[in-house]
Amino acid sequence: FIAENYGWQWAFILTGIVGFVWLGLWFLFYEVPQKQKRLSQAELEYITSDQVEIVEVEDTGKVSWLKLLSFRQTWAFAIGKLLTDPVWWFYLFWLPDFLMKQYKLTATEIIWPCALVYVIGSVGSIGGGWLPLRLINSGWPAYKARKTSMLLYAFAVLPVLFSQYLGSINMWWAVLVIGCAVSAHQAWSANIFTTVSDMFPKKATASVTGIGGMFGALGGILLTLVVQKNMFVYYTKLGKIEIGYFIMFCICGASYLVAWFIMHLLVPRMKKVEL
Repeated sequence: FIAENYGWQWAFILTGIVGFVWLGLWFLFYEVPQKQKRLSQAELEYITSDQVEIVEVEDTGKVSWLKLLSFRQTWAFAIGKLLTDPVWWFYLFWLPDFLMKQYKLTATEIIWPCALVYVIGSVGSIGGGWLPLRLINSGWPAYKARKTSMLLYAFAVLPVLFSQYLGSINMWWAVLVIGCAVSAHQAWSANIFTTVSDMFPKKATASVTGIGGMFGALGGILLTLVVQKNMFVYYTKLGKIEIGYFIMFCICGASYLVAWFIMHLLVPRMKKVEL
């Protein structure tokens, strides 16, 4: 709506302003529970009631990236991000183009299909931790519960392979399937981050998470430059862009299972890194 009526520049400007407003509210209202003046003593005790008291003083010294890169656990997380983060960037940047070229929609007509995809995706983002938590509460080890959940989420992505076929029946079937794949990605993403705290002590979790984020961003750059840009240009010239998108949906569908098996090979059992 904003881009259509006020120009694409204002779409970025206004969303940026909203971000700064949110940042101001964050600084104004956010605080750790122990320092939050708005909490009553009873509320604070309830929030901290499930925390295990730490008797020993934890070593908070810095750990170098080179040292962290010597552990298989670091590479398991980094490769998991490398192979799956680019899928999210594909959905984020190329979904509007797919809808416009595959179904001849205009810039304003893609608003509702795109919105529905990300609304469905938010279900996985919010609820992705429910399954592993349920398994943990039933007695499963945390790492096993997360890996099992991630495997199920990886399988949940596979129907995206049929999105174009289903879309030939009705566009909304394609939107629904892609939305479910986005939701499964968000559930996967929520769980892959928690594997870092399962495998590493507290002093290393931020660095390992940063390494994984870097690999995920590099994967997105490489997939965009090497695969999507060249491949889409090639098939557009042939007048068969749908083939390019089919290849991309195949990559999207397979990436999570490939990532899961590599992670499993690198870290088949839970073993906390000692630093």
